[in-house]
Amino acid sequence: MKTLREVACGETVKVKKLTGEGPVKRRIMDMGITKGVSIYVRKVAPLGDPIEVTVRGYELSIRKADAEMIEVE
Repeated sequence: MKTLREVACGETVKVKKLTGEGPVKRRIMDMGITKGVSIYVRKVAPLGDPIEVTVRGYELSIRKADAEMIEVE
């Protein structure tokens, strides 16, 4: 399975599954990242953390640890 952390800058992917637990999974869903939504990876910081993405028409920065919990296709 490919995670959001492994996606290259400039790619658009679709969320397949969220693997987080409890409050972490809820926080990711509250940011608008749910199954089936498209995510465009805009930028990745020089050291890889955070990752800037476009979700549902707005920009969002997420940590590498959170990006690993998002399986994409």
